[in-house]
Amino acid sequence: MYFPDEEVSFIGEDIAESYDGWRLFFDRAANFKGVGIGAVIVSETGQHYPVSSMLRFSCTNNMAEYEACILGLRMAIDMNIQELLVIGDLDLVMHQVRGEWATKNSKILPYLHHIQELRKRFTKIEFQYVSRVQNEFADALATLSSTIQHPDTNFIDPIPVKIHY
Repeated sequence: MYFPDEEVSFIGEDIAESYDGWRLFFDRAANFKGVGIGAVIVSETGQHYPVSSMLRFSCTNNMAEYEACILGLRMAIDMNIQELLVIGDLDLVMHQVRGEWATKNSKILPYLHHIQELRKRFTKIEFQYVSRVQNEFADALATLSSTIQHPDTNFIDPIPVKIHY
């Protein structure tokens, strides 16, 4: 999907005012057609790089939020971005990823571990919570992705769960 930068609108305090590097916004959306995830990377100069996908497995909202974050992190790694501010609107995920809140949920742990592995690929990475209104572009991508028919190549399979004995 192509979204020209001049069409991007933003309401509220711009996170760019306090951070002038690369930023990653991510979100998820669910409806009767499915679960969509979206992420947008914003460069230091304000260039927007969006990506979206539909999940083809049953998952919780938290799992979908983690999937959206992982989608964006993988894109940032592919773009060889070294320093990144990751921005999401689900407080629970932000606290868990920063290590401030623990989880014993067996469905969430593989996602948390996967993000911990991905963050090693960056020289500097921070995670920050924002209100939903400050995350509207990623939310729009996720909503769009949850409502349209995707080609078979635009689906994401679940992260395999490793069972430790």
